[in-house]
Amino acid sequence: MGGRLFGTDGVRGVANVDLTAEIALDLAVAAAHVLGDVGAFASETRPRPLAIVGRDTRASGEFLEAAVVAGLASAGVDVYVVGVLPTPGVAFLTADLDADLGVMLSASHNPMPDNGIKFFARGGVKLADELEDQIEARMGEAWERPTGADVGRVLDRRDLGQRYLDHLLSATPSRLTGIRCVVDAAFGAASEIGPTAYRRMGAEVVAIHAEPDGYNINEDAGSTHMDALQQAVVENSADIGIAHDGDADRCLVVDAHGRVVDGDQMMAILAVYLKEHGELAHDTLVTTVMSNLGLKLAMTARGIDLVETAVGDRYVLEAMREGGFSLGGEQSGHVVLARHATTGDGVLTALTLMAVMASSGSPLDELASVVTVLPQVLINVGGVDKSALEANAVVAAAVADVETDLAGRGRVLLRKSGTEPLVRVMVEADSDEQARQHAERLAEVVRRELSLT
Repeated sequence: MGGRLFGTDGVRGVANVDLTAEIALDLAVAAAHVLGDVGAFASETRPRPLAIVGRDTRASGEFLEAAVVAGLASAGVDVYVVGVLPTPGVAFLTADLDADLGVMLSASHNPMPDNGIKFFARGGVKLADELEDQIEARMGEAWERPTGADVGRVLDRRDLGQRYLDHLLSATPSRLTGIRCVVDAAFGAASEIGPTAYRRMGAEVVAIHAEPDGYNINEDAGSTHMDALQQAVVENSADIGIAHDGDADRCLVVDAHGRVVDGDQMMAILAVYLKEHGELAHDTLVTTVMSNLGLKLAMTARGIDLVETAVGDRYVLEAMREGGFSLGGEQSGHVVLARHATTGDGVLTALTLMAVMASSGSPLDELASVVTVLPQVLINVGGVDKSALEANAVVAAAVADVETDLAGRGRVLLRKSGTEPLVRVMVEADSDEQARQHAERLAEVVRRELSLT
């Protein structure tokens, strides 16, 4: 794998090509050393540090799990292998059991041949860039290997999934009586625990794409392929459809008419509910710069402030921790309910949304109407020198002209891709036509001014 090993959410690549058993083992050893130094592993009650290791349903997760477990145990870390569990389940157990680190094997919504490794530090929190850099720097270094009673022990603790399920149920604010839902589990990590949680809280559940075989994860299913869910909701006269991704750290939902309700609308529903119940810390919602202007206008009208961050759930989480905020998330459906989770949790989000529906007696489309979503057009402009974006006066002038035309009823965002020679041009406006005209005009200016040829 060329360049920095860690990406925006752990280490990802094609399993057994980019992400090999050797890399997984070396990463685990390095993580044990770095997080051991930071977390002061051993305690009076534990002779050795403890790690929680979980995975999604990919076949490659089996050999990668074995490699990670071998690396950790060889470095003197005890390992609880929890099996197939959502990413937020691993984060929860890491915190709840006071483990020294957690490891999740998943490539989220990526296709089946991919896989990934993400780490959680003590408390079940994602690693800062500096810690990831330290882990990467210590891969392959010489180290003193423990022997005898100092090597780690490996325990099969798939029973701990029940502990996470119990947590989800206790965190749901009310019963889901009267709610009929369809859940698309994406053949992924929530295939069992998602439908079980919804049923246990009183919902009537129809589950689709919930029979993983190791190869079908995300295949025409889940939050990146919503068509089947939309159809199933209408056919089953359901009140809500829930679409998870492969590791179930997010969800998108569908109303009774089969219309998608995105992350911005979900956050608005939850923000209003939490504010009404005195649980929205500082009356503030944390979002990224990609959230629709309609969300900001809706929240302002209800006395709720917005804090905006760069794109990426890690930046949302950092802002929430620093400001002591209780709710944040992304348009993509990553929603963090900080009272009950250290990261995005798609099952918890769906449980809470359905609880709002059940307790209020209001259908999802009525609740979602709190936000008037402005039409948004996104154009990726390739083959450009993205590093010259901020310094180009012609581009800046073109943006200023569009913002003047929109007169506060729209928004412009030009953003550099983190991994490709791309500039993303995003425009929101009162109509699709207006948004597209402005976006195409700006894209042409960016293409002309920043071209690499």
